[in-house]
Amino acid sequence: MIKVAINGYGTIGKRVADAVAAQEDMEIIGVSKTRPSSEALVANKRGYPLYIADISKKPAFEAAGIKVAGTVEEMIAACDVVVDATPGGIGKNNRALYEKAGKKAIWQGGEDHEVAGFSFNSSCNYADAIGRQFARVVSCNTTGLCRIINAVDKAFGVKKVRATMVRRGADPGDPKRGPVDAIVLNPVTIPSHHGPDVQTVLPHINIVTTALVVPTTFMHMHILSMDLKKKATKQEIVDLINAHPRIGLIRHGLGITSTAEIKEYASDLLRPRSDLWESCIFEDSISVSEDNELYLFQAIHQEADVVVESVDAIRALVGNVKDADKSIAMTNKALKFEAI
Repeated sequence: MIKVAINGYGTIGKRVADAVAAQEDMEIIGVSKTRPSSEALVANKRGYPLYIADISKKPAFEAAGIKVAGTVEEMIAACDVVVDATPGGIGKNNRALYEKAGKKAIWQGGEDHEVAGFSFNSSCNYADAIGRQFARVVSCNTTGLCRIINAVDKAFGVKKVRATMVRRGADPGDPKRGPVDAIVLNPVTIPSHHGPDVQTVLPHINIVTTALVVPTTFMHMHILSMDLKKKATKQEIVDLINAHPRIGLIRHGLGITSTAEIKEYASDLLRPRSDLWESCIFEDSISVSEDNELYLFQAIHQEADVVVESVDAIRALVGNVKDADKSIAMTNKALKFEAI
């Protein structure tokens, strides 16, 4: 069993913890929080040992009825791999801690590529991650872009990609961020960071991205176009999507035209937390022009799609599963996950 520690039990960390706990070849040896919270109490209730960075805060946790197992350093000492799910910009400061303990570590996309020197996507570069000490799972948007771009590139070749991210303003449980009544350029300059981030995984792809933030919490939406090297038909693209274990097709005739309806669909399917681990491509949006340009819309659940990638990254770093398809299948099966 691979012993996994989750440093940061928040939006992503709690999901990764549950996904790891579901795997037959992994176990959670601990999760961490910096202060008492409902999430810390949930960790107790789920049976995950809870560790804290500052042991002097233990009385505050106990006053809230939350049991503390020890310090973050003790948690790291007991694990094989640590998944750093601390807030963006914080995780980079933990690298020295992992290096000192001689542990393998995985960061999330809120950190820069340089924190690990290797950026990961299960479908694209799993083999290159095998045996590494450090890896960074790219962001939710980059994960979605890499999945479809890589699949299309392998089948038809991609000359260039142009994409606009319509980004959610905050996660559903975050009451402190907006915008409330605005469309915010994110950033004003072009390109956005998403294209260069894709190139940390797929360096040969010619891609330019733009982004803006809107007042919603459910999901991101991508407006995507790709110039193809080989002739493709809409049906061939649909078949490619249906064959991908982590890309879902919002089928013609379902009446789904919004992210709210996709999330309701996931809820009706009884997905944990209504999570969508797959990228969601609208079948009716798929078209291929006469000059061989592919267009489509895809929706990305920012809280979930990196979770399954993080599980695969654990196996890759440990090196006990050498084949990407096998790890993806193992992860998906344990979560009872079949793309919509």
